[in-house]
Formats: sequence, structure tokens, C-alpha cells
Amino acid sequence: MPVLVSFLFIGCKEKEPNVLRNSDINKVIQNMTDVMVHDVTNPPLAARFYTYTCLAGYEVMSQNNSGFKSMHGVLNDYPLIAEEKSLKGYSSSLAAVLAMFKTAQKLQPSGFMMKDFEKIFIDSCRKAGFAEETISLSGAYADAVSKQILTYAKKDGYNKISNMPRYRVDHKRGSWALTPPAYIPPVEPYFYMIRKMTLDSAAQFGPRSPAEFSKDKNSRFYRLILANHAKGAKDLTQEETDIANFWDCNPFAVQNEGHMLIGLKKISPGAHWMGITGIACRKANKTFSQTMEIFMVESVGLLDSFISCWQAKYQTNRIRPETAIRAIIDPDWKPFLQTPPFPEYPSGHSVISSSSAVILNHYFGNDFGFNDDVEVKFGIPPKQFRSFEQAANEAGISRFYGGIHFEDAIQNGLVQGGQIGSYVLQKMAGPNRRF
Repeated sequence: MPVLVSFLFIGCKEKEPNVLRNSDINKVIQNMTDVMVHDVTNPPLAARFYTYTCLAGYEVMSQNNSGFKSMHGVLNDYPLIAEEKSLKGYSSSLAAVLAMFKTAQKLQPSGFMMKDFEKIFIDSCRKAGFAEETISLSGAYADAVSKQILTYAKKDGYNKISNMPRYRVDHKRGSWALTPPAYIPPVEPYFYMIRKMTLDSAAQFGPRSPAEFSKDKNSRFYRLILANHAKGAKDLTQEETDIANFWDCNPFAVQNEGHMLIGLKKISPGAHWMGITGIACRKANKTFSQTMEIFMVESVGLLDSFISCWQAKYQTNRIRPETAIRAIIDPDWKPFLQTPPFPEYPSGHSVISSSSAVILNHYFGNDFGFNDDVEVKFGIPPKQFRSFEQAANEAGISRFYGGIHFEDAIQNGLVQGGQIGSYVLQKMAGPNRRF
């Protein structure tokens, strides 16, 4: 049950007797993640869902707290969201959370599950002392904002790419190919075409060119293959195995059960970092409004990072280690982790983790330690990190230990993500932020 506190924001337009805690925002994110696991939402699309949902909540706060600016004129094509000035007596924090719920309901395929979570949340607010009129007015305010954010989302071009012709896999030497055990078709090959949030183009922060495919034993690419071959599923230390497992985050993972393939319940890389964001906000005791902004900026960083990364992936279209090693060195070689269904270069986890670390460093500092227990519910024990950068670097190297990425995809992905994270902060946070 959410715990309520009384709090008066300096700069608020009116006193608010009931203000929710930062944990209530995180609860919406957790509910969204649960629905994504249920729906097997792919990583780029998950970032899109988080972004518009967090924008809805943030927009409510920016309209009711002078310390937080609107994203109009900051994000690409972001509209001037009309205020419901006729409504009086609502709770801005309650309206923000309800706007998140209502937005997620419309965005996610199994949005009905979010409606169920919203009902439970509202019941907890009643028990905590919110008046029925306050709840009703807050809901009306949330509806008005959510509808405008959803209109903004609808115009980002995702519907168009969903209707594009099926992507044809290129069978040229060195190109990405479908991988076992499920041989899933390529995921979101046109995602880079949707509207960017802060970037001018998907290629604005493209990574360095990858090592070109080669069977020459003296080539750079062959050396990369040898490095991966030495870290097959049976060749990892316990520490390397633990790191690979901790950051797996592959919603497409399946296992063989007789003649059937059974999907495993796992969150996406973006969901993991949204969870880390909630942990940091709770530990630092950020206010409700501060937490709302941090989640919004983090989600925007995730979306732009995925857009940029996916543009590079399908442009380079590089072969995965599993395919290359089996074709050139060892037909029986297996990676420790299952290979995700999209091209190899760069490492998506490296890009979005580095971007996230840069953004979270801005709000919490470079030496902010935290206990990452995001995936305890999935059987992954918690792990202590001394900084976001350490976590990002470990997320990157986990892809090498897992056998699903070459080293240059990780190293250059980390650089690319750092550049995107810095740019997002430059565009959104700026030098005059309140915190």
C-alpha cells in the first residue's frame, strides 16, 4: 500500500494536502514491466512505452510546479499541452500517477492489466485518506493530459513502421542470420525511423565502424572470433557466469521442453535500468517531483539510445559470434546466453547502459553506490555496485561472457551510449536545473 505524506513544494501553484511518495511512481514502472514480461515486449518498444508514460506524469507536475519546465520546445515536436484550469481541488501528484496509468493502458497491448493495477492503487489512496472528490478531479486532470500525450505518441511514426514490408534477411557472407533455438525473425528492423526525442537523426551519434568479417587468421575480425571462442558456455569462471546471468535481460529467451519451446520470463535491458532508477531515487530520498523528472529523462535517454543503436545494427548487419564461430572454427560451439534476434553491432545493452549511467550520474553523482535487486523476483540475487559507471561497464562485458557480442561492439557501444546520454542532458537538463 502506498504511504502518503504531507509536503509543500516551494513554487507550487497551490497547497496540496496529500502528496504521494517517489515509490508510487516506481510502482507504476514495476507494473508496466510486469505487463511487458507478460507481453514479451521487445527492448526498443519497451523504451517507447516507458517514455510516453513518464512524459504524461511529468507534464502534470510541470503544470503544477514552477520549478519544472514543460518539454514544449525541448523535445522534438512536443506540443504545448493544454492545462485544465477549470479543475480545482485535485492532487497534482495523484493526477501525475493516474496520467501514467492511463497512458500505459493505451500503449501496452495488455493494457487491461494496467487498469487492474490502477484500481488497486486508487483503493489504497482511499484508505490513506484521499477524498472521493479529490480522486475524481485528479482522474479528470490525468485523462486530459494523457489524451494529449497519446496524440503526441501516435504521431511518432511507429504505426507506419509496423505496417512496412517484412524485413528480408541478407544471406551475404558476414551478415547476420537467424539463430537457434527459436530462429526468431529480426526484431524492429525499422525502429530507427520513428521520431527521435532529442536527437537530430538516428545516425547523429553512430559508433565507430566495426571490424569487417574475415576468415583471414591475421585479421582483426578473426582475433575477435578467437576471443569469443575461448569464452564458450563451458569455459567461463563462476564470476563470469554470474555476471552474464545478472545482465541477461533477454525477453526472447526460450528453452526446449521435449518437442516444445517454452518462453522464459525475463525483463528487457531498459526495464532493468528503469528499476535501477527507482532504487536510486528511493535511496537518495528524492521528492515526488524530482523522481518524476528523473524517470522521464532516463526514459527519454533509453528511447533515443535504442533508436540510435538500432540504426547502427541494421546498417552494419554484422554476424553474431555464434554463427561466425560455428561456420569458421567449431560447428559445436555454444554461447552461454541465447543470442537475441537482431544484428550484432553495436551491443544494445552497452549503448543503453552507458547512456543511463551518464544520466543518473547527473542526478546522483559519480560515486553513488546502490544495491541492485531489480531481478530478485526472477531468481537473480541482488548485487552491490559502487557507481552507475561500474554497473554499465559490467553490463557491457556481460555480453562478451555470454557469447553474444564481439568486444568491439561492447567497447564502441559504451562510447556511443555515453555520447547520447550527455546530449540528452544537454538538451533537457541544461545548466539551470533546480537539482
